[in-house]
Amino acid sequence: MPAPARNHTASQAGRPAPGGKVVTLSTKAAPRLRLRQITAAAASNVVPPLVVLVIILTVWQVLCSSPDASLPSPHRVWQESFDLIAYPFFNYGSQDIGLGWRVLISLQRVAYGFGLAAVSGVVIGAVIGQSVWAMRGLDPIFQVLRTVPPLAWLPLSLAAFQDSNPSAIFVIFITSIWPVIINTAVGVRNIPQDYRNVAKVLRLNQFEFFFKIMLPSAAPYIFTGLRIGVGLSWLAIVAAEMLTGGVGIGFFIWDAWNSSRLPDIIVALAYIGVVGFALDKLVSAVGKIITRG
Repeated sequence: MPAPARNHTASQAGRPAPGGKVVTLSTKAAPRLRLRQITAAAASNVVPPLVVLVIILTVWQVLCSSPDASLPSPHRVWQESFDLIAYPFFNYGSQDIGLGWRVLISLQRVAYGFGLAAVSGVVIGAVIGQSVWAMRGLDPIFQVLRTVPPLAWLPLSLAAFQDSNPSAIFVIFITSIWPVIINTAVGVRNIPQDYRNVAKVLRLNQFEFFFKIMLPSAAPYIFTGLRIGVGLSWLAIVAAEMLTGGVGIGFFIWDAWNSSRLPDIIVALAYIGVVGFALDKLVSAVGKIITRG
């Protein structure tokens, strides 16, 4: 007599394991497993930097804990600059404001200068990338100009604009535009010939070719240039504000140095590093979204 057919629902409840046993998976196991994976990934990314930070602070505290140390210890920085750390957005007057407001003012200048550099750099780089002769003629000039330090442009910008704010924005622009131009031009030069042939078959005009073929193909190169450019922008504004004055984070560091407030300088450096890291990650995230990873 033939064996009875196996129950279909029972076959779906689990898989036969070695030895004839059936392993049943609970419906609650999947969310728990996913939560464990997320926790493990977060721990692997957060714990190592925290361990390194604790080691650095410990060594720093040991080396600078003596009364005759030239630099303040972390404990002294915490005591003397607690207001800057705990209350970044206090406002007691034109110059007596928290570091959060100063960072926002500097970021506003970076947004203007880097925004202009990003748009201009992509357009100029696309035009240069389309022409071999333009690439050969202008690339050496760009390579020379990009090595000029940001502060070297400041006297010329002050002479041209007669004002500190547009001068600082110009320094940001002229410092960050070169990597955008160079990387965009290289990306356009590396567009596959098949894509260009498709554009000819479809009879795309220059405007359609720019947005439908050129930008998507060169996007990884463009965002590489943008990441480099935004880092240079943040470096340039801090250096420019030290000389032009105002209420930005750069001027705060210079003013703290003149007042011998070394703990405040260290706190400001921490703010600058965190904001620069966030800007780089922001541009990188936008690039991954646009280029789909």
